[in-house]
Amino acid sequence: MSGPARLLSTTQTFDIQESPDSPEICSYVLIIGPFSSYRRALPHEGMLIVGRNDEADVRIDTAAVSRRHAKLIASGGEIGITDLGSHNGTLVNGERIKGSRTLASGDVVTIGDATLILRREPRSSGTTLIDMGRLRRRVEEEIERAADSGRPFGLAVISIGSVRDRAALAQKALSSLRLVDIVAWDGASHLAIGFPELGGEAARSAALRVLEVIAPLALEARGGLACFPFDGGDTETLLSGARSAASIAVPGAIGAASETAIRYVIGERAIVLADSAMIRLFDLIRRLAASDLPVLVLGETGAGKENAAAAVHHWSLRAPKPLITLNCAALPETLVESELFGYERGAFSEARAPKAGLLERAHGGSVFLDEVGELPLGAQAKLLRALEAKRITRLGGVHEREVDIRIVAATNRDLEAEVRAGRFRQDLLFRLSAAAVELPPLRNRRREIPILARMFLAEVCARTGRPALDLSEAALAALFAHPFPGNVRELKNAMEYAAATTDGPVIEPWSLPERIAGLDDPPRPAADTSAPRAAEPHRFRPLAEELRDIERTRMRQALDAADGVQKRAAVLLGMPVRTFTFKLKQYGLSAREGKRSS
Repeated sequence: MSGPARLLSTTQTFDIQESPDSPEICSYVLIIGPFSSYRRALPHEGMLIVGRNDEADVRIDTAAVSRRHAKLIASGGEIGITDLGSHNGTLVNGERIKGSRTLASGDVVTIGDATLILRREPRSSGTTLIDMGRLRRRVEEEIERAADSGRPFGLAVISIGSVRDRAALAQKALSSLRLVDIVAWDGASHLAIGFPELGGEAARSAALRVLEVIAPLALEARGGLACFPFDGGDTETLLSGARSAASIAVPGAIGAASETAIRYVIGERAIVLADSAMIRLFDLIRRLAASDLPVLVLGETGAGKENAAAAVHHWSLRAPKPLITLNCAALPETLVESELFGYERGAFSEARAPKAGLLERAHGGSVFLDEVGELPLGAQAKLLRALEAKRITRLGGVHEREVDIRIVAATNRDLEAEVRAGRFRQDLLFRLSAAAVELPPLRNRRREIPILARMFLAEVCARTGRPALDLSEAALAALFAHPFPGNVRELKNAMEYAAATTDGPVIEPWSLPERIAGLDDPPRPAADTSAPRAAEPHRFRPLAEELRDIERTRMRQALDAADGVQKRAAVLLGMPVRTFTFKLKQYGLSAREGKRSS
C-alpha cells in the first residue's frame, strides 16, 4: 500500500507489560510517523519485528518499508537493531547500517516514513537519569527560570574515575538527590547534576552528599560546581566551569569554578585565563617562546593580542633584553620607516641628531609590530630585507648595523585576503607567520567574563582608594547577554565606568554603560507634565524622555492587569522577561505599585 505511513502496534510475540520484577532500566522506543506517534516498551530479553507484514510487532504500513524490514533485539541489558535485507535500508542517526548495530539512548532509527527513537531510563519513583541532550535543555529552562525569579541554580559535575558497576553507582547518587534535581551521564566517567533553587554553599553541600553516598563504590570521586549567575549565564559555560573545577579537586572534595582561573604575571601585566581554549593557547605560546620563531598573533580588536605578545617575550631567552612595541596604525606613513630603522643627522630637515630605530634598540630582544596589516607596502619591503639579512641601515646613513631580534606581529585583519588584494606582501606574511596563534573573542570565552570583570573592578578600586565593589545578579546577567564587540578592552572600560558612576557597594545594570545594560538612557525621575508651558510654546520634551514615561506607565498597567506577576506582565507587553526585570529596577517599580496604580 502506498501513501502516508500508518503505524500499527501488535503484541503477538510476547507480553511486554512492565512488572515489579522488571529490571532497573526501562527501555522503550518512541515511534513517530507523519500523522501519529506512540510509545512501545521493550522487554528485558526478546525481539520485536518491524515491517509492513501483518504479523510484524511494529507495523509500518507503507510501500517504503519491507514486509520484514528490521528487528529490535533486547539481550543482556543491551538494545540492538538488525536490518533484515530490506530494500530501502535501515538508518541509525542518518547512517545506513549493514547487518546489526547496538543502540544507545537517544539514537534515531529511520525506517521508511517512520522514525524510531530509543529511550532508556532508570525505573524509579524519584529522581531519574536522563540523557545529556535533555539535561542541557532542562538546564537552559532552569537558568531562564532563575533569571526571571532571582533564584539561584547550581550545576555540578562529579568525576567518578574507573568504576566497575556504573548502574549501582548511579542509583546510589540518585538516592541522595531531590525529586527536582537533574542528573545525566556526562560521558563514561562523569555525572552532571543540576540543583534548581540551590546556589553557593547549599549547592556545594548537595554535591558533597552525592560524593559521600558513592564513596564506597568510587574512592577517587571528586566534583566541581558552577553557579548561575556568578560563574556563567548559559549551560555550556556552567558545564565547562564545573568540569574544570572537578579536574583540579582532590578526592572527596568539590571544587569551585571560580577557583579554576590561572593567573600569569607577565612583567607589569596580570593575565587571567579560565577558558579552556585560552589556557591551551597560552601553553602553546610558552612552548613557542622557547624557540626563536616569529609569531603572528591573530584576533579581534581588544581580544588580548598585546598580552600574548608580551608572554612570548617574557617566556623566551630574550626576556632580559627589551620588548619594543610599534603600533603600525598609529604612525603616519612618512614616519614608519624612520621609526623602524632610525635616521642619521641631516637625513631630513628635522633630523638634527642621529636616532636609533626600534629594530636597532631591540637588539637582543623582541619587536612587537601591533596592527602589522597597516604597514605601508614600501616599509614592508624594507622590513623583509632587514629580517632576512639581520641588518639595517638608518635613513640617510651608509653603514649597515647588525640587529638580532625576534618579531612578534599582531593583526585583526585577514592577511591572506590583504595579500590577494595587493595590500600586503606574501613573502613578508610567510616570514611573520612561521608560527600563528589565533585568540578567540570574549563572546566565545564566556567563563572569563565574571572573573575578568571582578578583577578589573578590584584593580580600579585599589587604584582609586574606594571600597571594594561587587556585581549584582542583574548586572552579571547583562554582561553575559552582551556580545562584547570590543572584547576584553570593552569589558575593562565598562568596569571602570561602573566604578566611577555607582554610589553603593553593588553595581546594578543601570551603572553599566548603556550599550551593555540595554538601556537607552540612564534612569531619571518621571517628569511632571501637569503644569502648562504656555510661556515656551516652541519647546518640547525630549522624545526619549517622553517614551520612557509612556513605557513606565504601560509597565505599571501591565503589572496591574497581571495581578503583580512580572512574567505575565512581560508577556502582555511582548517584552522579554529579563528586559522587563531590568526596567522595573530602572524605573523603581514594584509589583505592589502596579496594583496601587488601579
